[in-house]
Amino acid sequence: MAVLVDKNTRLLVQGITGREGSFHTKLMLDYGTKVVAGVTPGKGGSDVHGIPVYDSVEEALAEHPEVNTSIVFVPARFAPDAVLEAIDAGIGLVVVITEHVPVHETLRFVRYARYRGTRIIGPNTPGVISPGLAKVGIMPEKVFKKGKIGLISRSGTLTYEIAYAISKAGLGVSTSIGIGGDPVVGLDFIETAKLFLEDDETSALVVIGEIGGDAEERFASFLAKGGFDKPVVAFIAGKTAPPGRRMGHAGAIISAGRGTAAEKIKALEDAGVRIAETPSQVPQILFKVLKYLR
Repeated sequence: MAVLVDKNTRLLVQGITGREGSFHTKLMLDYGTKVVAGVTPGKGGSDVHGIPVYDSVEEALAEHPEVNTSIVFVPARFAPDAVLEAIDAGIGLVVVITEHVPVHETLRFVRYARYRGTRIIGPNTPGVISPGLAKVGIMPEKVFKKGKIGLISRSGTLTYEIAYAISKAGLGVSTSIGIGGDPVVGLDFIETAKLFLEDDETSALVVIGEIGGDAEERFASFLAKGGFDKPVVAFIAGKTAPPGRRMGHAGAIISAGRGTAAEKIKALEDAGVRIAETPSQVPQILFKVLKYLR
Protein backbone atom coordinates (compact mmCIF):
# COMPACT_ATOMS: atom_id res chain seq x y z
CA MET A 1 0.00 0.00 0.00
CA ALA A 2 1.12 3.60 -0.58
CA VAL A 3 -0.15 7.07 0.34
CA LEU A 4 -2.03 9.37 -2.07
CA VAL A 5 -0.54 8.02 -5.33
CA ASP A 6 -0.06 4.44 -6.48
CA LYS A 7 -0.62 2.10 -9.42
CA ASN A 8 -4.29 3.09 -9.44
CA THR A 9 -3.53 6.78 -10.01
CA ARG A 10 -5.03 8.12 -13.23
CA LEU A 11 -3.55 11.53 -13.90
CA LEU A 12 -4.74 14.68 -15.64
CA VAL A 13 -2.09 17.31 -16.43
CA GLN A 14 -3.37 20.90 -16.39
CA GLY A 15 -1.04 23.09 -18.44
CA ILE A 16 0.29 20.10 -20.36
CA THR A 17 1.30 22.07 -23.48
CA GLY A 18 3.56 24.48 -21.60
CA ARG A 19 7.31 23.97 -21.34
CA GLU A 20 7.27 22.58 -17.80
CA GLY A 21 4.03 20.67 -18.24
CA SER A 22 5.23 18.93 -21.39
CA PHE A 23 8.69 18.18 -20.01
CA HIS A 24 7.49 16.64 -16.75
CA THR A 25 4.63 14.79 -18.42
CA LYS A 26 7.24 12.87 -20.39
CA LEU A 27 9.21 12.07 -17.22
CA MET A 28 6.09 10.93 -15.38
CA LEU A 29 5.12 8.71 -18.31
CA ASP A 30 8.61 7.25 -18.41
CA TYR A 31 8.33 6.45 -14.70
CA GLY A 32 5.15 4.49 -15.33
CA THR A 33 2.57 6.95 -14.03
CA LYS A 34 -0.75 6.53 -15.85
CA VAL A 35 -1.18 9.96 -17.46
CA VAL A 36 -4.47 9.79 -19.36
CA ALA A 37 -5.29 13.37 -20.42
CA GLY A 38 -4.14 16.97 -20.46
CA VAL A 39 -5.84 20.36 -20.44
CA THR A 40 -4.83 23.67 -22.02
CA PRO A 41 -7.60 26.09 -23.06
CA GLY A 42 -7.46 26.67 -26.81
CA LYS A 43 -5.28 23.62 -27.47
CA GLY A 44 -8.03 21.00 -27.45
CA GLY A 45 -7.69 18.35 -30.15
CA SER A 46 -3.89 18.27 -30.03
CA ASP A 47 -1.71 15.82 -28.13
CA VAL A 48 1.49 15.85 -26.05
CA HIS A 49 3.62 12.70 -25.99
CA GLY A 50 0.58 10.81 -27.24
CA ILE A 51 -1.66 12.17 -24.46
CA PRO A 52 -4.88 13.83 -25.73
CA VAL A 53 -5.35 17.50 -24.87
CA TYR A 54 -8.71 19.10 -24.06
CA ASP A 55 -9.88 22.68 -23.66
CA SER A 56 -11.34 22.14 -20.18
CA VAL A 57 -11.26 19.71 -17.28
CA GLU A 58 -14.95 19.01 -17.83
CA GLU A 59 -14.27 17.92 -21.42
CA ALA A 60 -11.32 15.77 -20.33
CA LEU A 61 -13.35 13.96 -17.69
CA ALA A 62 -16.21 13.38 -20.09
CA GLU A 63 -13.80 11.30 -22.17
CA HIS A 64 -11.72 9.97 -19.25
CA PRO A 65 -13.98 9.49 -16.20
CA GLU A 66 -11.27 7.35 -14.59
CA VAL A 67 -9.20 10.47 -13.77
CA ASN A 68 -8.73 10.72 -9.98
CA THR A 69 -5.71 13.03 -9.72
CA SER A 70 -4.63 16.30 -11.32
CA ILE A 71 -1.28 18.04 -11.45
CA VAL A 72 -1.20 21.80 -12.11
CA PHE A 73 1.58 23.39 -14.17
CA VAL A 74 -0.47 26.51 -14.94
CA PRO A 75 1.20 29.96 -14.52
CA ALA A 76 0.52 31.67 -11.19
CA ARG A 77 -2.00 34.21 -12.47
CA PHE A 78 -4.21 31.43 -13.88
CA ALA A 79 -3.44 28.62 -11.42
CA PRO A 80 -6.22 29.39 -8.89
CA ASP A 81 -8.89 29.09 -11.59
CA ALA A 82 -7.30 25.84 -12.79
CA VAL A 83 -7.43 24.41 -9.27
CA LEU A 84 -11.04 25.50 -8.79
CA GLU A 85 -11.91 23.88 -12.12
CA ALA A 86 -10.40 20.58 -10.95
CA ILE A 87 -12.25 20.79 -7.63
CA ASP A 88 -15.57 21.49 -9.35
CA ALA A 89 -14.98 18.46 -11.57
CA GLY A 90 -14.77 16.27 -8.48
CA ILE A 91 -11.11 15.26 -8.79
CA GLY A 92 -10.03 13.84 -5.43
CA LEU A 93 -6.37 14.92 -5.39
CA VAL A 94 -4.89 18.09 -6.91
CA VAL A 95 -1.10 18.60 -6.83
CA VAL A 96 -0.25 22.28 -7.39
CA ILE A 97 3.34 22.64 -8.66
CA THR A 98 2.93 26.36 -9.45
CA GLU A 99 4.98 28.90 -7.49
CA HIS A 100 4.08 32.52 -6.61
CA VAL A 101 0.35 31.91 -6.18
CA PRO A 102 -1.03 34.85 -4.14
CA VAL A 103 -1.75 33.78 -0.55
CA HIS A 104 -5.34 35.05 -0.62
CA GLU A 105 -6.00 32.94 -3.72
CA THR A 106 -4.53 29.87 -2.05
CA LEU A 107 -6.72 30.45 1.00
CA ARG A 108 -9.74 30.60 -1.27
CA PHE A 109 -9.16 27.34 -3.14
CA VAL A 110 -7.88 25.43 -0.09
CA ARG A 111 -11.04 26.33 1.82
CA TYR A 112 -13.23 25.40 -1.15
CA ALA A 113 -11.36 22.10 -1.57
CA ARG A 114 -12.07 21.16 2.05
CA TYR A 115 -15.74 21.91 1.51
CA ARG A 116 -15.84 19.75 -1.63
CA GLY A 117 -13.73 16.91 -0.23
CA THR A 118 -10.70 17.43 -2.50
CA ARG A 119 -7.18 17.05 -1.17
CA ILE A 120 -4.74 19.78 -2.21
CA ILE A 121 -0.96 19.30 -2.19
CA GLY A 122 0.92 22.58 -2.49
CA PRO A 123 1.14 25.07 -4.02
CA ASN A 124 4.90 25.39 -4.60
CA THR A 125 5.42 21.66 -4.16
CA PRO A 126 7.69 19.15 -5.90
CA GLY A 127 4.78 16.71 -5.71
CA VAL A 128 4.21 13.17 -4.45
CA ILE A 129 6.03 9.95 -5.30
CA SER A 130 5.44 6.35 -4.23
CA PRO A 131 8.62 4.67 -5.51
CA GLY A 132 8.01 1.98 -8.08
CA LEU A 133 4.31 2.82 -8.32
CA ALA A 134 3.70 6.41 -9.43
CA LYS A 135 5.25 9.86 -9.56
CA VAL A 136 3.04 12.95 -9.64
CA GLY A 137 5.52 15.80 -9.59
CA ILE A 138 8.92 17.10 -10.63
CA MET A 139 11.26 15.27 -8.26
CA PRO A 140 14.31 13.34 -9.55
CA GLU A 141 12.99 9.80 -9.21
CA LYS A 142 16.45 8.18 -9.11
CA VAL A 143 17.01 9.24 -5.49
CA PHE A 144 13.87 7.44 -4.31
CA LYS A 145 14.00 3.70 -3.67
CA LYS A 146 11.04 1.67 -2.48
CA GLY A 147 11.01 1.08 1.28
CA LYS A 148 9.12 1.66 4.52
CA ILE A 149 9.95 5.24 5.52
CA GLY A 150 7.31 7.91 4.99
CA LEU A 151 8.63 11.36 4.09
CA ILE A 152 6.88 14.72 4.55
CA SER A 153 8.69 17.92 3.64
CA ARG A 154 8.37 21.66 3.15
CA SER A 155 11.58 21.76 1.09
CA GLY A 156 12.09 20.22 -2.33
CA THR A 157 15.89 20.02 -2.44
CA LEU A 158 16.18 18.74 1.13
CA THR A 159 13.61 16.09 0.27
CA TYR A 160 15.87 14.82 -2.50
CA GLU A 161 19.00 14.87 -0.32
CA ILE A 162 17.39 13.04 2.58
CA ALA A 163 15.51 10.59 0.35
CA TYR A 164 18.83 9.71 -1.28
CA ALA A 165 20.44 9.18 2.13
CA ILE A 166 17.55 6.96 3.27
CA SER A 167 17.60 4.97 0.04
CA LYS A 168 21.39 4.60 0.04
CA ALA A 169 21.21 3.25 3.60
CA GLY A 170 18.88 0.50 2.41
CA LEU A 171 15.75 1.72 4.18
CA GLY A 172 13.90 3.25 1.22
CA VAL A 173 10.77 5.36 1.02
CA SER A 174 7.10 4.27 1.03
CA THR A 175 5.78 7.64 -0.15
CA SER A 176 7.30 11.12 -0.20
CA ILE A 177 4.99 14.13 0.04
CA GLY A 178 6.14 17.69 -0.54
CA ILE A 179 3.48 19.70 1.27
CA GLY A 180 4.75 22.95 -0.27
CA GLY A 181 6.88 25.88 0.80
CA ASP A 182 4.29 28.67 0.78
CA PRO A 183 2.81 30.33 3.91
CA VAL A 184 -0.53 28.63 3.17
CA VAL A 185 -0.76 25.10 1.75
CA GLY A 186 -3.34 22.37 1.36
CA LEU A 187 -2.56 19.26 3.41
CA ASP A 188 -0.21 19.95 6.33
CA PHE A 189 2.10 17.80 8.45
CA ILE A 190 -0.74 16.56 10.64
CA GLU A 191 -3.07 15.56 7.82
CA THR A 192 -0.37 13.79 5.88
CA ALA A 193 0.95 12.03 9.00
CA LYS A 194 -2.54 10.60 9.57
CA LEU A 195 -2.38 9.07 6.10
CA PHE A 196 0.93 7.39 6.92
CA LEU A 197 -0.47 6.18 10.23
CA GLU A 198 -3.03 4.12 8.29
CA ASP A 199 -0.40 2.71 5.90
CA ASP A 200 0.78 -0.73 7.00
CA GLU A 201 3.86 -0.45 4.77
CA THR A 202 5.16 2.67 6.52
CA SER A 203 7.22 1.84 9.60
CA ALA A 204 8.53 5.32 10.49
CA LEU A 205 8.13 8.92 9.46
CA VAL A 206 10.69 11.57 8.52
CA VAL A 207 9.61 15.21 8.72
CA ILE A 208 11.63 17.94 7.02
CA GLY A 209 10.78 21.39 8.29
CA GLU A 210 12.20 24.86 8.02
CA ILE A 211 11.93 28.32 9.54
CA GLY A 212 8.74 30.33 9.26
CA GLY A 213 5.15 29.70 10.27
CA ASP A 214 4.03 27.31 12.98
CA ALA A 215 3.33 24.10 11.03
CA GLU A 216 6.04 22.16 12.87
CA GLU A 217 4.87 23.41 16.27
CA ARG A 218 1.30 22.38 15.52
CA PHE A 219 2.55 18.98 14.40
CA ALA A 220 4.51 18.65 17.66
CA SER A 221 1.35 19.41 19.63
CA PHE A 222 -0.47 16.71 17.67
CA LEU A 223 2.28 14.21 18.50
CA ALA A 224 2.32 15.21 22.17
CA LYS A 225 -1.35 14.33 22.43
CA GLY A 226 -0.61 10.78 21.26
CA GLY A 227 -1.94 11.22 17.76
CA PHE A 228 0.82 9.18 16.10
CA ASP A 229 2.34 5.91 17.33
CA LYS A 230 5.12 5.33 14.77
CA PRO A 231 8.71 6.60 15.22
CA VAL A 232 9.29 10.15 13.95
CA VAL A 233 12.64 11.67 12.96
CA ALA A 234 12.92 15.32 11.94
CA PHE A 235 15.39 17.68 10.33
CA ILE A 236 14.77 21.43 10.61
CA ALA A 237 16.56 23.76 8.20
CA GLY A 238 17.48 27.38 8.84
CA LYS A 239 19.24 27.39 12.21
CA THR A 240 21.44 30.32 11.21
CA ALA A 241 18.80 32.30 9.30
CA PRO A 242 18.60 35.97 10.34
CA PRO A 243 15.17 37.30 11.42
CA GLY A 244 13.15 39.10 8.73
CA ARG A 245 15.01 37.60 5.79
CA ARG A 246 13.27 35.10 3.52
CA MET A 247 15.30 31.96 2.98
CA GLY A 248 14.34 30.08 -0.19
CA HIS A 249 10.58 29.77 0.22
CA ALA A 250 7.83 32.33 0.59
CA GLY A 251 6.97 30.70 3.92
CA ALA A 252 10.55 30.45 5.18
CA ILE A 253 10.85 33.72 7.05
CA ILE A 254 11.22 34.47 10.75
CA SER A 255 8.70 37.18 11.64
CA ALA A 256 8.39 39.04 14.95
CA GLY A 257 10.84 36.62 16.54
CA ARG A 258 8.63 33.61 15.86
CA GLY A 259 9.10 30.66 13.54
CA THR A 260 12.74 30.07 14.42
CA ALA A 261 14.45 26.72 13.97
CA ALA A 262 15.20 26.60 17.70
CA GLU A 263 11.53 26.95 18.61
CA LYS A 264 10.54 24.20 16.19
CA ILE A 265 13.28 21.84 17.34
CA LYS A 266 12.36 22.32 21.01
CA ALA A 267 8.66 21.69 20.34
CA LEU A 268 9.42 18.51 18.41
CA GLU A 269 11.95 17.24 20.97
CA ASP A 270 9.43 17.85 23.76
CA ALA A 271 6.99 15.68 21.79
CA GLY A 272 9.50 12.83 21.63
CA VAL A 273 10.82 13.38 18.10
CA ARG A 274 14.45 12.52 17.38
CA ILE A 275 16.18 15.47 15.69
CA ALA A 276 18.92 15.06 13.08
CA GLU A 277 21.62 17.72 13.08
CA THR A 278 22.44 17.08 9.41
CA PRO A 279 20.58 15.35 6.56
CA SER A 280 23.10 12.49 6.58
CA GLN A 281 22.20 11.71 10.21
CA VAL A 282 18.58 10.90 9.34
CA PRO A 283 19.14 7.25 8.31
CA GLN A 284 21.49 6.70 11.26
CA ILE A 285 18.75 7.74 13.67
CA LEU A 286 16.18 5.71 11.78
CA PHE A 287 18.27 2.57 12.25
CA LYS A 288 18.34 3.23 15.99
CA VAL A 289 14.64 3.95 16.43
CA LEU A 290 13.68 0.95 14.29
CA LYS A 291 16.27 -1.22 16.07
CA TYR A 292 17.77 -2.29 12.77
CA LEU A 293 21.31 -3.67 12.63
CA ARG A 294 23.75 -2.34 10.11
